[in-house]
Amino acid sequence: MHFHREKLNPHGGPDGGNGGKGGDVVLRGNSQLWTLLHLKYRKHVIATSGSPGEEQDRTGADGRDEIIEVPLGTVAKKADTGEVICEINKDGEEFILTPGGRGGKGNAHFATPTNQAPTHAQPGEPGMEVWIILELKLLADVGLVGFPNAGKSTLLSVVSAAKPKIADYAFTTLTPNLGVVAYRDGLSFVMADIPGIIEGAAEGKGLGIRFLRHIERNPLLLFMVPADASDIRGEYEILLNELRKYNPELLDKKRLLAVSKSDMLDDELIQALKAELPTDVPSIFISSITQQGIPELKDLIWKNLH
Repeated sequence: MHFHREKLNPHGGPDGGNGGKGGDVVLRGNSQLWTLLHLKYRKHVIATSGSPGEEQDRTGADGRDEIIEVPLGTVAKKADTGEVICEINKDGEEFILTPGGRGGKGNAHFATPTNQAPTHAQPGEPGMEVWIILELKLLADVGLVGFPNAGKSTLLSVVSAAKPKIADYAFTTLTPNLGVVAYRDGLSFVMADIPGIIEGAAEGKGLGIRFLRHIERNPLLLFMVPADASDIRGEYEILLNELRKYNPELLDKKRLLAVSKSDMLDDELIQALKAELPTDVPSIFISSITQQGIPELKDLIWKNLH
């Protein structure tokens, strides 16, 4: 609140300016980022407040926005309810997480013919304070789905330059791995190796649902069952059921079935096993060690992606 005063005009009218708007906290997609590691030790993100209005009807400066750059595939959730606020999927895409408070009005704003000297001003809105959880879901073209030791990491290491940890015991892969698979004529697609699913994963068994969220972003799911499994169709159905229990919408995605470790099978056994495979999904026999069926698998994946 302020009134204009000068030597020749000791009783000037109201000239209190409006306050500036507070800064926003904004999420912005950045295709050059791949993790949320840069935010690991940044617990509090605070935009600046707007400046107060001044005399001579001068409006205060707006607060500076605080931009949080995140990789594509980042989901923002309310910490208390888990409700999804937004998903950032495009480079440069922005979403205002917490809008800045509105600036108040100076007393000049309230001057009327009947109240030419208002002695009040409107206070600005307080800033918003919330807890937000940022979660990254991998963006890949193909997600590998299978039990531990199904050969997912071995396949990724053969078709791409990725170097996932590989061993002959369950849960070798403890974090998702991404690999760029080269295709013909300089084309490529991205494959994600997800830690192995076990029966009951949707209820939290094994590594639980910690990594199931990553395949929500993959348009194509490649199910892998080893050739030495006692029941290939049965293992495929168990995997499918875990996805169904976790999120029924995952069943709307395109699916392929690869029978891995097929170098231990002869042609006669392959023909016999083909009759036992599920008929509602395209299938192929592969061996990452001998490269058997790998070019055909790439063709099948590319055809289903495009």
